[in-house]
Order: sequence, then C-alpha cells, then structure tokens
Amino acid sequence: MTLVAMVAAGLPTMAQAIPGPAPSVTEVDSSGGNKDKTISSQVTFNLSKNGSGKSAGAVTAMGDWTPPACWYEPKWTPEAKEQDYKNLVGTPLFSGKKEAVEGYEYRFRDGHPYTDFNKDKSGEGMFWTSARDDSRVGDEAIWACDEPDFWVDNGDAPDVDHAIDAATLAGLAYSRIQVPDTEVTLAPEAITKVNLPTWAWLDKADFRDVSVTASLNVGGWNLSATTTAKPVSLKLEPGTADAATYPASGACTINADGSIGEAWAKGKSDETPPCGVKYLRSSDGGAYKLRATITWEITWEGSNGEGGQLPDGTFGTTQDITVQEIQAVNRSSGE
Repeated sequence: MTLVAMVAAGLPTMAQAIPGPAPSVTEVDSSGGNKDKTISSQVTFNLSKNGSGKSAGAVTAMGDWTPPACWYEPKWTPEAKEQDYKNLVGTPLFSGKKEAVEGYEYRFRDGHPYTDFNKDKSGEGMFWTSARDDSRVGDEAIWACDEPDFWVDNGDAPDVDHAIDAATLAGLAYSRIQVPDTEVTLAPEAITKVNLPTWAWLDKADFRDVSVTASLNVGGWNLSATTTAKPVSLKLEPGTADAATYPASGACTINADGSIGEAWAKGKSDETPPCGVKYLRSSDGGAYKLRATITWEITWEGSNGEGGQLPDGTFGTTQDITVQEIQAVNRSSGE
C-alpha cells in the first residue's frame, strides 16, 4: 500500500509515528518516588500524598483489571500543529523523512481531511493525539490507540475508544499508587516456640490512606482525578503448612480505631490472639517466611463530579520467623 493510500485509509504512518519533537514527559512530584514511571503524554501527577520510604511499593490489582496502557488526549492547537510540521521539515535527514513530511502535508495541510492545519478554526478546538504509558513497554495494549491525530471541537467528546476522561486519569493515578510496607509487630518477635501463639498487629500510626492525583490541563481542557487507597485488612501466610492462623482464614480485619489485631500484653500468653499465627513444627535451624499482605480498597473522584470504585489492590512483605522446640528439663530423683 502506498503512503497516500495508507493516510487516506486512516492508518498510522511515519507522519504519525514521528510527528516532530518527542512528546512531553510527565511532570512528577519527586516526593512520591515514581521517577521511573514516565508517560508520553501531557498528563501530570501530584504524588505529595502518596506512600513513601524505601520499602514502599506499588499495589497489585486484584482480578484481571489493568490501568490504561494508551489513550487519546488533546494536544495541538492549529498553530502548534503547523509548528510541529515545520519542526519536522527542519530536522536533519533521516530514513523515511520524505514520506513523513508528505504524509503530514497530505493529512493536515492539503485537505485530507484538514486544510492549512485547521487554522480557520483556531480557538474552537484542538487536534487530539495518541499517548501511552511508557512503563508498559512490551505490553501490546499500548498499540491499541493507532488512530492518526484528529480534530475535536471544544466541548465535544470524540467518538473513539480510549478517549481520555476522568476514569482514564483515575486508572493512571492507580498505577502510581505507592503504599508503605506491611511489617507487622509480633510477640514473640522473630523467634518463637512450637505451639506458642504469636500475636500480630499493626497500629493505626503504622499505615494510612494514600492518594495520587492525575491531571490534564491543555488549552483550557482541564480535568483531574484523585485515586485513594485505604487499608482494610491484613492477611497472614505463615510460610509453611505446619501452622495455624488466627483467625483460621488468616485474614485479620481492620478495627474501629484503624488498627489491625491487638497488641500483646503481659498476662495474655494463654489467650488466643485475634490476629496471629501458631507454628506446629520447628524451623530446624532456619526460618519460615511469614508473609503479611495488606488489602487496600481503591476509590476515585474526578474534578467533574464522577467517581467510584476500582479493584482492590494488595501489597505484602515477608519477615523471617525462627521457630524452636520447647526444651523440656528432666531431673533425676537424686538431684
């Protein structure tokens, strides 16, 4: 298929793949620590209320849901689109440059379908372009947005799949949520005995709600969404089948005061902990990997009043637990 035929058919060409200067890179509040999460987009993120610390990590969405990999967003005014074309023309010669320039001229200058970069509609709308989350490189989903740049009048919603909206921004914010680690307090700590209940708990001060806000403000098109993660439960996995958990499911729910479990105190050794584990066999000189996983309830709210639930997310860490046999002391009658 010739280049002109490809453009006429609406297929992406070199003119769309290399439209001029590289797309802008996301501005990231470094206090949240997501410097490696860049996107080819003008979406920005406020990470000031995100989780932080060297042990913080991203939540894993439950189920098969994934954040948006690509979308369409407003980017170019007619004048900016023309300047982008001039920038392309002015770049040093590269393989395919001639075809790229011709494709740009055909679609945006010569009336197929836009004439003179739509400058007669300046101020009335913008050209929309495809964008992708660069942290998803290798995921075929980033290529689902393959339409060449198209015009949208101000106030209109483009009739295409993957057009950016508040829900898209909420999903992008979700992918940048960082939550604190879940190292629980244990009693006994690190070293316990066979058949001795180990109490586990998290104080309210040990974790908190976290949130990320994603925004797009281009040419008067202004929308944002804040995605919030709230801790709701703790699940304990002892690291061996030779153990019992409290409760039996291993899932400890959050208390009314925001804590999880109950702190051990003197005199409670013979009681059953509301959240904990009991090992039935020694770790034989080694250690079991106790995994503590927090489930986070994820919600979002858009600046346009929209909002709702997103799939719960999980994040867990492991702790080494040494389990020893209880040593019995035998005394002879002559002692």
